[in-house]
Amino acid sequence: MRTIQVVIGCIFLFFVLPSASGQHTSGSRAKAEAAIRAADAAGLKAAQAKDVAGATANYADNASWLPPHAPIVQGKEAIRSAWAQLLATPGISMDWQITKIDVSAAGDMAYTLYKYEMTMSGPNGEPIHDKGKDMAVWSKLSDGTWKIVADTFNSDMPLASVSSK
Repeated sequence: MRTIQVVIGCIFLFFVLPSASGQHTSGSRAKAEAAIRAADAAGLKAAQAKDVAGATANYADNASWLPPHAPIVQGKEAIRSAWAQLLATPGISMDWQITKIDVSAAGDMAYTLYKYEMTMSGPNGEPIHDKGKDMAVWSKLSDGTWKIVADTFNSDMPLASVSSK
């Protein structure tokens, strides 16, 4: 009788528990993805409304922002200041969409890939259109919220050629 109990116990441990924990991990990952998508959608809506506080609400206090052709911006206050300058650009409009989210197995880190489009007024008043990609690294804080700890973007558009005189 004892042998049968041990065999049943082993079957339970090897087959039932791993699949149950896999379902839990999958559910946790789905919840993390939903939370990140919701936070990101709120950030996009705020950016489109030129709401600097809302556009930067997803950044962690110690975040790093790596805009193209510019030095790294470190810390939430510096990021807020850089976003304020960006959103004050004449004719600025932007849109982005998440194209991929990957949440770590531990459920405490994730990265998102995006595509974006942005338009602004050039020096002569003509619109300048840009499109490109972005990658953000998210961390789950102790209070359960997700915040961006690193964010970088760059254009898919070719650099304008410089004509020599």
